[in-house]
Amino acid sequence: MSRRSIIYRPGHDDRGIGASLTARFAAIRDEFGIHPDFPAPVLEEASHAAEGAALPDRDETAVPFITIDPATSQDLDQAMFLERAGEGYRVRYAIADVPAFVRVGGAIDEEARRRGQTVYCPDLRVQLHPTELSEGAASLLPDQVRPAFVWDIELATDATTTGVRVYRAMVRSVRRYDYTEVQAAVDDGKADECLMLLKEIGEKRVLLERERGGASLPMPEQEVTEDDDGGFEVSFRPLVDAEDWNAQISLLSGMGAAEMMLAGQIGILRTMPPPDPRSLQRFRRQAAAAGVPWPHDMRYGEFLRTLDRTNPRQLALIHEATALFRGAAYTPFDGAPPEQPLHAAVASPYAHVTAPLRRLVDRFGLVICEALSSGVEVPDWVRDALPGLPAIMATSDKVANGVARACTDAVEAAELLAFVGQRLQAVVVDANDKSVTVQLTEIGVVAKASGTARPGESVHVRVDTAEIAMGKVSLSVVA
Repeated sequence: MSRRSIIYRPGHDDRGIGASLTARFAAIRDEFGIHPDFPAPVLEEASHAAEGAALPDRDETAVPFITIDPATSQDLDQAMFLERAGEGYRVRYAIADVPAFVRVGGAIDEEARRRGQTVYCPDLRVQLHPTELSEGAASLLPDQVRPAFVWDIELATDATTTGVRVYRAMVRSVRRYDYTEVQAAVDDGKADECLMLLKEIGEKRVLLERERGGASLPMPEQEVTEDDDGGFEVSFRPLVDAEDWNAQISLLSGMGAAEMMLAGQIGILRTMPPPDPRSLQRFRRQAAAAGVPWPHDMRYGEFLRTLDRTNPRQLALIHEATALFRGAAYTPFDGAPPEQPLHAAVASPYAHVTAPLRRLVDRFGLVICEALSSGVEVPDWVRDALPGLPAIMATSDKVANGVARACTDAVEAAELLAFVGQRLQAVVVDANDKSVTVQLTEIGVVAKASGTARPGESVHVRVDTAEIAMGKVSLSVVA
């Protein structure tokens, strides 16, 4: 799908779109009760922590770690080094050692528990930790020596896990990549061995995911970004294979963490129940109605991989499949493991441990796993925190999702201002008796429209109104 920028640029904005958007983003943050500034005690503590963290003794700075992140990111949680080991592989995955900088019960800790996670807006980020840490002393920036939790994972020839250990060490990233750089280097055959192994291991891990029944939703990823000139745009971001390979390394660590927690009888899992039979049957009927073959012996995760997001009927099915991915939660335990430990989409027990700069729960998961791997007691402060973490994360997830949706609505309204009164082509992705949900074909917008049509049908819609201040648009299906 093509992308189209909002028609304004700073200094050439006769309609005040830029000012309206900036005001709307600020209003959204106020509505959700989040603000980028940190209290003075937090900033003071962060300044001291950046200079006086409790650093590990182990030195792994000779290992040439690399990072792979979006091009503009400075809060780098992960770095990796991949190599062959006999007939298999050795994966070392370094995760930012946030606990080294956060004093339990201190100002940073209390503020992080209040925030829960970093919240992303088009114009700025409301960070979980102060910039001195998240984009400075704790971030795995290139050519900087940093403390980290190192996941040291042994894989067999088919990339199945044969051993996992976790230890704290000082590390150094030697190079920073973004996803498109990795993809281009691999496609051109100019990548070094680490990147070629990322592809090799990543593809094998994808195959293992398919074999165990894992599922991912090939939903077009709607993204709001600010360009180099200060303008905003909304688009469907094309994914590259390198993102999937990179995600597989994170999943590998998260699955290892969950196994370690279950064996040690303490931890916090990211769980998701399997789709209930009624939802699966409904989805099968929707696939049949759309004329998309689904063999009865094919699991739903494998079926989702066959869907083509550029095909209108199949795009509608992809949107309908979101009903199969519900009920995700954080499940703590200290003693008997939970009755339902699985994350259905991963098709395995799974835990969040790879993004501690941006997500609160990961800090606790890392400390648990390092203690279990080292054979020492999990600290009491972690045990005490476990029961309260699900509520903190559920609240912050709700806020983050609400802010993202509201900001996207505002940018969609700004983009559609130029088309009020005009007809645009769209695909119906959902429908009821009174209205439809459409995805516009030429612009990265998903919105409701009055009128009737069938899911998967190509239609024209008229843009009736667009209001940035309320983040609202009104569309109607036209003949």
